[in-house]
Amino acid sequence: MEESEFDDILDDWFIESLKTYKDLHVYQLEHPTQVIEWTSGKTVCVAGYSSTKNEILELLLPLKLFADENKGLCAERDFKVVHGGFTDGPVRCLRRVPGTRCVVTNDGRSSDLQVWTVGGDDSDVIRRTGSVKGTRSVSEGGSRIAARLSSQVLHGAQSSDVRLTQLTSGQILYTLETDSADPLSSLHFVSDTVFIAGCCNGNVYIADTRTSAAPQLSPPPVSPGEAVLWWTDASAGPSCCKVVRLSSSGQAVISDLRNTGGSVSRAQLDVQPRHCNLDDVRVSWAPALDDCIAVSGFSGAVQIYNTSIWRNELQEVQPLFEHRGHAVSSQSGDDVFVTSHVWHPERSRTLLSAASDGSVHVWDWVDQSAAEGPTSG
Repeated sequence: MEESEFDDILDDWFIESLKTYKDLHVYQLEHPTQVIEWTSGKTVCVAGYSSTKNEILELLLPLKLFADENKGLCAERDFKVVHGGFTDGPVRCLRRVPGTRCVVTNDGRSSDLQVWTVGGDDSDVIRRTGSVKGTRSVSEGGSRIAARLSSQVLHGAQSSDVRLTQLTSGQILYTLETDSADPLSSLHFVSDTVFIAGCCNGNVYIADTRTSAAPQLSPPPVSPGEAVLWWTDASAGPSCCKVVRLSSSGQAVISDLRNTGGSVSRAQLDVQPRHCNLDDVRVSWAPALDDCIAVSGFSGAVQIYNTSIWRNELQEVQPLFEHRGHAVSSQSGDDVFVTSHVWHPERSRTLLSAASDGSVHVWDWVDQSAAEGPTSG
């Protein structure tokens, strides 16, 4: 693409963004990241995934993002590194331990975990303070991690080796008992004791750490002959828990945790299916916006979908919103793919996203359908 053509596309997108974003801030990392994890309401942790030494950073988001009034008076409009350190290898998975200043990581090479302390004692260093031995010395895709209060971490690379470990003592508190060894795509707590283990073949196990009873199995929502990868996320609401499963072919299926044998609704998303690895794609429920999911990894965009309008019959759907900023603003010659995204835990339409060119965006999108209001007849 010629420079003048690139500038025209960028200008058009910038003019469009004045109407479609309430806020949009851009940051450039030295190396791209596949992990974005909230460490507070205003800070996130990121880390590189190159094969050798990488940075692990805690970033403070632009303070202007949180100035709901008189934004023009807030001079702080850039990201700021508040804590940092180095890892000896890649970081493919990273989770904060609630109620602490610790994060737990996995390098994707084995099922071992690394434990880090973020700052403390007036230090600006993120330092490694421990480790958790996994069950597999070599693990394609690495361990998935979920953490809860009391410094307890759920982790595993396959459905047959999921365990709950007490970080302070190293004691194994729970082990998931299954007959299969399906590679995991995700682990999620849906309550203090109940969790789901999403497998890359579409299987979902629902288990309770208080009991040694066999987990409940929800099989994949398509015929076993279809060779696709699946990613899973769960939304725990006051009345029900919904599970969304997204396939590498772009099909999304929603189930109710109380009735995992069937689907509530399904849809064919407006994505371009491509050859994907387990770490490429993300699907996540909005924590503060009913029935909305975000999807990334198929392209240089993050898409928002409103699942409340989906039906049980498969139909093609269009995104409610699409953040194309990474692809539009990138000046690299390669195709840019979104490597990670995360919703803000409290701000309903605020997300962070990162891309393969090292860019990190924080954006607050405008729901154009709500802004336009109902049409008069």
